[in-house]
Amino acid sequence: MASGNTPNPRESGALAAALRAAVRGDVDLGPTARALTTMDASNYRRVPLGTVAPRDADDIAAALAVCREHGVPVVPRGGGTSIAGQATGTGIVLDLTRHLRTITALDPEARTAVVRPGVVLDDLRAAAAPYGLTFGPDPSTHSRCTLGGMIGNNSCGAHSVAWGTTADNVHALTVARYGGGTLRLEPGAEGPPGVRELVDGHLAALRTRLPELPRRISGYALDALLPEHGRDPVRAFCGSEGTLGVVTEAVVRLVDAPAARALAVLGYADETAAAEAAPGLLPHHPLTVEGMAADLVPDPAGLPRGGAWLFAETGGATPAEARAHAERLVRAAAPDTVDAAVVTDPAGQRALWRIREDAAGTATRMPDGSEAWPGWEDTAVPPARLGGYLREFRALLAAHGLRGAPYGHFGDGCIHVRIDFDLLTAPGVARFRAFSEDLADLVVAHGGSLSGEHGDGQARAELLPKMYGDELVALFARFKDLWDPDGGMNPGILARPARLDDNLRFAVLPRGPVDVAFGYPHDGGDFSAAVRRCVGVAKCRTEQATGPSVMCPSFRATGEEAHSTRGRARLLHEMLAGDAGGVITDGWRSTEVRDALDLCLSCKGCRSDCPVGVDMATYKAEFLHHHYRGRLRPAAHYALGGLPRWLRLAAPLAGPLNALARIRPLAALAKRLAGIAPERDIPPLARETFTRWLNRKWGKGTFILSNDQVAWFWPDTFTEYLAPEVGRAAVRVVEEATGRRVMTAARGMCCGLTYVSTGRLDRARAVMRRTLDRMERTVGDPMVVLEPSCAATLRTDLPELLPDDPRAAAFAATVHTLAEYLEKHAPDWEPPRLDRPVTGQTHCHQHAVLGDAADRRLRERMGLTGEPEGGCCGLAGNFGFERGHWDISVACAEDRLLPALRAAPPDAEILADGISCRTQLHQLAGVRAKHLAELLAEGLEETPAGEPEGPTRGPRPPRP
Repeated sequence: MASGNTPNPRESGALAAALRAAVRGDVDLGPTARALTTMDASNYRRVPLGTVAPRDADDIAAALAVCREHGVPVVPRGGGTSIAGQATGTGIVLDLTRHLRTITALDPEARTAVVRPGVVLDDLRAAAAPYGLTFGPDPSTHSRCTLGGMIGNNSCGAHSVAWGTTADNVHALTVARYGGGTLRLEPGAEGPPGVRELVDGHLAALRTRLPELPRRISGYALDALLPEHGRDPVRAFCGSEGTLGVVTEAVVRLVDAPAARALAVLGYADETAAAEAAPGLLPHHPLTVEGMAADLVPDPAGLPRGGAWLFAETGGATPAEARAHAERLVRAAAPDTVDAAVVTDPAGQRALWRIREDAAGTATRMPDGSEAWPGWEDTAVPPARLGGYLREFRALLAAHGLRGAPYGHFGDGCIHVRIDFDLLTAPGVARFRAFSEDLADLVVAHGGSLSGEHGDGQARAELLPKMYGDELVALFARFKDLWDPDGGMNPGILARPARLDDNLRFAVLPRGPVDVAFGYPHDGGDFSAAVRRCVGVAKCRTEQATGPSVMCPSFRATGEEAHSTRGRARLLHEMLAGDAGGVITDGWRSTEVRDALDLCLSCKGCRSDCPVGVDMATYKAEFLHHHYRGRLRPAAHYALGGLPRWLRLAAPLAGPLNALARIRPLAALAKRLAGIAPERDIPPLARETFTRWLNRKWGKGTFILSNDQVAWFWPDTFTEYLAPEVGRAAVRVVEEATGRRVMTAARGMCCGLTYVSTGRLDRARAVMRRTLDRMERTVGDPMVVLEPSCAATLRTDLPELLPDDPRAAAFAATVHTLAEYLEKHAPDWEPPRLDRPVTGQTHCHQHAVLGDAADRRLRERMGLTGEPEGGCCGLAGNFGFERGHWDISVACAEDRLLPALRAAPPDAEILADGISCRTQLHQLAGVRAKHLAELLAEGLEETPAGEPEGPTRGPRPPRP
């Protein structure tokens, strides 16, 4: 059977046909499926032949049988967040996340649950929570990692000091084997024939050469099969990294979840002091002892003083009990700390934990912006030796000319770190190997384990002889052969491993610069570096987002990897690899990349919510720019992309055009010609534009005003032609608050938003340059932009599309939201008190680019309680109007926005600053949401000039 980058089409066709005949689930050997699974969250890349998403255990067995018949290897894959390369393969990838997500039983009295391998950890925890129970191991990827993957890697997480590793929390397993048949594993049960004889023939080695420490994850846990350990095949299987068989069902242990928790944050002089203090906290029975140093936290706001910190979580039956526990721990730690704090507020705790959980992503960028990578992500040593180990680890980094920011599970002696390896050049890769060999020696000298959490994979398995010696490593290979005599389960991992510097995912990328339109200032102008930002931690695959998070609405609507930020980044990676990668070889013309990006809403949520700041909205605009260059575009790109021009031409005919739009056959024809979804209503044009109203308000004449007498407003297309009532309200507010006269910038201004979102970047740059030319006199003055999407475009896309024009960055720095402007230029103004609840939508571009801190403070001063919902409304500018996007647009709105509206009290104000959000609420729910300016104006003594246009507030949307 052909394998690798260029499979034999005939053999691939035969394999696909055999799999489709045997498996009821999804079989896909196409380039998109292959591209999506070439990588996990590691440095490695292996190109599969395709994917199979089995529906049940019978499907798994059938797929294994077909693959064995065709001589094709198999790798089981969960969330694909493995950091050592074990979730990639050259044969068939079993995607266990699509169908095998059932919790088949949950017994609160026995404190057990029976789960399929694709169950996401957070789903299990949510199911157990009503009974006061939880699953103890909780890696930072808990919102998307699967139980099958956790078993494969023997995952641990922050609470392992209290509840142990996954192996400590699994009672029984049902496992399908590559060679056929299934095994039921439980303590005392027999595994494959010959395993007991293998263990009994090497008792001395197994009893003396396996280090005793809480985080020994490296190799196979053969000591679990010793008679004094109960001959436990479950524990031996956990951590086998998909090399022995495929879990089809697991019985897991649940533990009591504390009713209340508190967080003791302990500040230490430096990292070494924190590491040396960590073991001393364990006798006080904390739930966590997590550590990180200041080089991982560039902004330590909210943390006590110190150069490093320990996060020690405590539990109790009541908040007072949890707090008292934390305070006792703080007192016990006091001799070694420089400062400490106890955090009991759940929101405050979540904010601090978010710093820790996002570290796997944030650590991939050094303070100077250079890249850092896994590879030595989770070594572990005895906790009592951690301080000395870290000192020598830092010295070893310096000796190799490398940098990294260690953090992790200090209470268990387990350290995570991303290191600025140069994995793009031969000398850099040679240094990576030399450092890896030296660090393995250092870990062994401290009695440690090469892996303390994420498994060996390809990153460390080659070095296992340093830790275990040749005899035990040979024993590992024999153990693997007893389970998998045909060698079909994840070859090259753990037993007979590939070299640690083979299959590096960067090897196929272009070495020279790629010709692009955007400047990519945070990636040195290199589009390849921008795409490399995605390290695969897959926070974008979180299905149940809470709080202000936006990313990734299209994935939550479809559940498809191709519609996640990570999936799209993987496709772009393979596109850049081209012929060298052998998967997507038609470059910018790729239909696979185009189709995946088609459902990207350009919400920019990933720009802020992705731990490494992937900006898929920009990448999408870049791709569309190249994909359609010199070719006919979809009709919507011309109709919606050119909206500023069409609205300007249509404005004098607003009345007749509105009347024509109400004639259904004419409207249907217009929508069909313009590529607009037939389900959409065409928004009415304003009878009087905002600028015309403002000019009429002031009348004719010449005014000589100083800068401190003028408030400049940006005449964005949407306020100007579709929602001038927002502009009128904002004028009323700014006049009242500042005493300044509102004026708009020069005529014909456009930020270029619609051209950017449709990838017409040449046109966007021309529009932006014309705008800067016309605005010479106001560059440097504060500019109020009422539409969040336009403000975000001016603040980020403008300087990134015109990086060589200093006026662009200068103007971007002047952009203010209304709340920011009022806070800065009317700090003593008292806004009207409304004292009522609010719901609605924080615009996704405001969340991702502009921030809403000033808006929150202003709402608090207005007496507005509650929060506008996070997420994305689903309309997202042109996206929701384009033909073919209606269902996804509605699904995005139903994710968070519409449920929040239904749950709001009857007197709640519906707040949405973005015209997309307001339009979506009107068209789907029949309600009129308001801009913050309108709420402010309504609270003032005088009524804004003119009457608001548009729909009146209607009933709540019905429950589905």
